[in-house]
Amino acid sequence: MKLIVLYGLPGVGKLTVARELARLTGFKLFHNHLTVDLVLSVFDFSSPSFVELREKIWLDVFSRTAAEKVPGVIFTFVFERTVRADFIKRLRGVIESNGGELIFVNLHCSQTELEKRITDPSRSAFGKLNSLTDFEALSQSGGLNHPEIPVARLVLDTTELSAVTAASRIVGELNLPGQ
Repeated sequence: MKLIVLYGLPGVGKLTVARELARLTGFKLFHNHLTVDLVLSVFDFSSPSFVELREKIWLDVFSRTAAEKVPGVIFTFVFERTVRADFIKRLRGVIESNGGELIFVNLHCSQTELEKRITDPSRSAFGKLNSLTDFEALSQSGGLNHPEIPVARLVLDTTELSAVTAASRIVGELNLPGQ
């Protein structure tokens, strides 16, 4: 099993690229906000119960997919301060103990493009950050900093790339199955 972690700041295009990557590879897409929104329905963001339950769901899903030899899963992710420092180590353990491979792909875009994307109405379909003021406050407070960001195998600037092109580059550069 391959677990492709598409990570980057809110608004860089993770879900858009992930959908195309899933289409090209046939890999399953596990959108981070499905878990976040589920847990937010009961617990406040960043509360101890929120953090613990969110990570438990993530790890349980990946443990099961790895154990059942699901060929590939794409996970959209933001490294931010409520993600516990040992999460990546635990994630790596779950995947690799089942013979899987953990691959990090960093997506980023220009600040100007990011500011346009953050406020796009499509972001409200999930409980995504969609206020430029809130994004700036979160950034300035260090909320998007995380000490354990792993080295990405691939880094893509999505400012000028379409989702199809970005996904195709991921397939090609990571030698993934593709249509």
